[in-house]
Amino acid sequence: MTWPVASILRRVSQQQSTPDPALTTLVGLATYTGLAAFGLLAARSVDAPDLAARQTLATAAGEALGRQQRLLALVGAPGPDGAAAVMAPFDGALADFDARTTPSGWAEGLLKSVVGLGVARDLCRELAAGLPDGGSAFVRAVGLPVGEPRADDPATALLAEAAAADGVLAARLALWGRRVVGEALGLVPVLLAAHPPLAALAARAREAADDGGASAQAWLVSRLTAEHTRRMDRLGLAA
Repeated sequence: MTWPVASILRRVSQQQSTPDPALTTLVGLATYTGLAAFGLLAARSVDAPDLAARQTLATAAGEALGRQQRLLALVGAPGPDGAAAVMAPFDGALADFDARTTPSGWAEGLLKSVVGLGVARDLCRELAAGLPDGGSAFVRAVGLPVGEPRADDPATALLAEAAAADGVLAARLALWGRRVVGEALGLVPVLLAAHPPLAALAARAREAADDGGASAQAWLVSRLTAEHTRRMDRLGLAA
């Protein structure tokens, strides 16, 4: 059977534009946690202690949605329906984490965003190193707040200022941060087991790093723990 040239070109174009399944899965995780970041930041904006903090966090929430849209563009998933389809495999993935980390006030709620979702962003960044291009397109899409740690993150700056002004609050937040990071890190093996493409990315990222003989999961948790320590240092809190 002879295929018309136009038909052949169309089929080749469709094949070339099909996103890598590993990239699609990683984008699903990143956009799902990005949506959670938006919700947490927006909620903390509503009950922030002053107008400046409310505006700062509202702006940060909007930026979280902007990063989400850039990620969705990588896999050709525009609009609410496209976003929902990409995120669907992770629907409910944070339910247990949320149930175990109910904050008792504004500062604890904001720290949950900084720490818990910070771990999620770090996880996505580490896994992206296992993509064929080393994750360069992924990192460019999400920008500095996810692509690499940022010392001037607005939520981090607000918390650091609050902790520096109140030693009792700082001590309480340090304890809360340990609880939140423990729950967040506990999600890592669950996610890798439930989503084989993520486990494959972790294995390739560890191999690319050529970092000892630890398992991919152990290597990944070690990297996330180290970044958490640096994050708490930026907050002026004990890890």
